[in-house]
Amino acid sequence: MTAGALGRASLVTWYALFALLSMAANLGCQKVAWTLYEGAFAIPLSVCVGTGVGLIVKYALDKTWIFRFEHRSAAHGIQTFSRYVAMGLATTAIFWATEFGAEALFHSEPARLTGGALGLVLGYFAKYQLDKRFVFA
Repeated sequence: MTAGALGRASLVTWYALFALLSMAANLGCQKVAWTLYEGAFAIPLSVCVGTGVGLIVKYALDKTWIFRFEHRSAAHGIQTFSRYVAMGLATTAIFWATEFGAEALFHSEPARLTGGALGLVLGYFAKYQLDKRFVFA
């Protein structure tokens, strides 16, 4: 299943499914982190844990199934993952802004997680274009 070999509908479907799986991993890990630690830095810590897990899940799925990308060497793999992370910085800013914005407005965990889900959807929309052009090209 390469991006070129998939029809547009299949590509959108698989990419959306993988985004949902990544979002579930992200938000689920946030919930676990929040449950395990409710101290002063619980929210930033839970968001960082969820972001890291979601990033790794999404990278593995996109690399393997959407772009069918193979590393030439370990160094090439590190370089590719580094570009993936770099492209994700802007989209993570979108995600975090909506998540923390919802928290600031509504002061509740459900609002924060809903804001996070909305931010992830917006971010993934932009992320596909960046990854196609700059990471897996």
